[in-house]
Amino acid sequence: MKISAGILLFKRSEEHTFYFLVHPGGPFWKNKDSGAWSIPKGEAEEDESLLDPAKTEFLEETGKVVNGNFIELMPITQKAGKKVFAWALEQDLETSGLSSNMITISWPPKSGKTIQIPEVDRWEWFYSEEAKQKINPAQAGFIVQLEKILSSE
Repeated sequence: MKISAGILLFKRSEEHTFYFLVHPGGPFWKNKDSGAWSIPKGEAEEDESLLDPAKTEFLEETGKVVNGNFIELMPITQKAGKKVFAWALEQDLETSGLSSNMITISWPPKSGKTIQIPEVDRWEWFYSEEAKQKINPAQAGFIVQLEKILSSE
């Protein structure tokens, strides 16, 4: 089973909690919006400490290092079967000036041709309800979990 590890960054105002999500780059995702966004995450090996690869993926997809008091969330399983582990972190992050690593993909699919694309092409903060619409449906479970944790503080 494939597994991924990622970080759900959040910040709070008096009225709302906001979530930092990333939009995948490349032609397949170009015109997709609702359900296409994600927490910054990437593949990991199950036998390693998963918080370290989660931090590495955040750096690769944003160009920024995150540290602080991480809140471990229960893993979710996405529709295709990938298990995603995540940690929440309360921290503000300016979205201008972020940068993503480049990856090589086969495009068009099965053509034997490859192109270089940014792994992430957009970064945005969304308030709770909007974030739940934008994020991969299974990953919305991370927001729900975190909101339960925050409401019990």
